[in-house]
Amino acid sequence: MSKRLIMGIVLLLCTTAIYSCSKGDATGKSGQKPAVAVEAIKVVTKDLVEGVDVVGSLSPKFQADVKAEYPGLVAEVYVMEWVTVKKGTPLAKLDTRELDLVLRKSEAATEAAKANLLQAEVSENRANREYDRLTKLKEVGLVTQQNLDDAGTERAAAGARIAAAKAQLKAAEDEFRQMQTRLSKAVITSPLNGVVAMRNVNAGDLSTDKLLFRVVDNRLLDLTVTVPSKQMGSVKVGQPLTFSTAAIPDKTFTGKVTFINPAVNETDRSVKVIAEVPNDPEELKGGMFVKGRIVTGKREGVLQIPRTGLITWDVAAKKAEVFVVTGDQAQRRSLQTGSVSGELVEVATGLQAGDVVVTRGGFNLSDGDRVKVTQANGG
Repeated sequence: MSKRLIMGIVLLLCTTAIYSCSKGDATGKSGQKPAVAVEAIKVVTKDLVEGVDVVGSLSPKFQADVKAEYPGLVAEVYVMEWVTVKKGTPLAKLDTRELDLVLRKSEAATEAAKANLLQAEVSENRANREYDRLTKLKEVGLVTQQNLDDAGTERAAAGARIAAAKAQLKAAEDEFRQMQTRLSKAVITSPLNGVVAMRNVNAGDLSTDKLLFRVVDNRLLDLTVTVPSKQMGSVKVGQPLTFSTAAIPDKTFTGKVTFINPAVNETDRSVKVIAEVPNDPEELKGGMFVKGRIVTGKREGVLQIPRTGLITWDVAAKKAEVFVVTGDQAQRRSLQTGSVSGELVEVATGLQAGDVVVTRGGFNLSDGDRVKVTQANGG
């Protein structure tokens, strides 16, 4: 073997030894990994508000689509959109020139019928007096029976003429009242207190069967949500519902469940639920999309931890895992979870009050790793 080869082998062995020594110094004399910085929280008991998470949309509880009751030319429009109106406030008026003429004719016909009735009553009085006179003359033999019979016939005919005149007067009065009612309907009014949400007419338009106005009362809203049928057993009429909407951030609103559909939707096996929402002042609007929670109950002294503490979580099976800090080590532990309330999860089994659970940094850990708690918050 040449001297050059021997010197190369010696140099390789020295280099390997130097590398091994430097690696040992880097890992430390004990060979342990450095402690991992984590955040943790001490487990305590809290009151648990149970509920069903829902999404839905708002709609006015009371609103009206206003149309004209009969076709006509729109003569005037009194309101614009977004104007607040009271029940009975005029919104628009139809052209009434033709109706005015018909009403005057009807009024004249009524007066004529009244005069006709008076004339018939006069004729009846005359016929009665004549019959009474002929009756007395017949008793002394001054008139024949034929004369008396003719007077009786005339008296009956006068009574019939009165009945006919009364019928004519009633018909004329009914027609007159009908025309008055029709004329009053020429002024289109608001059927409720609210705001004109839509105006779909201008002066000169012909009102047929189209929608003219929409008046909305936003003081009371309906929130329509759907609840999975498997959770419908816990939802009852009268339960509170809290919700928020992206349109009004950082604010929570409340309502009350007023209706639960007795039928299940066959498409998605859900149940429609409606909650009544007071809206004073009128911040909320119909059509807003909201996220909320129906509060179904409350339990005291329940162990809960933040969702961030769960490193695995099978929601359907209600199984999860966390890291519990014992001394300066993290130990992986399995849990049985329960109800969920916002960002808190109920711990049915696996933890007890006072345990310290890693809430941040757990995904960098392995079972038995050393940890350094940089922030420990109370439960």
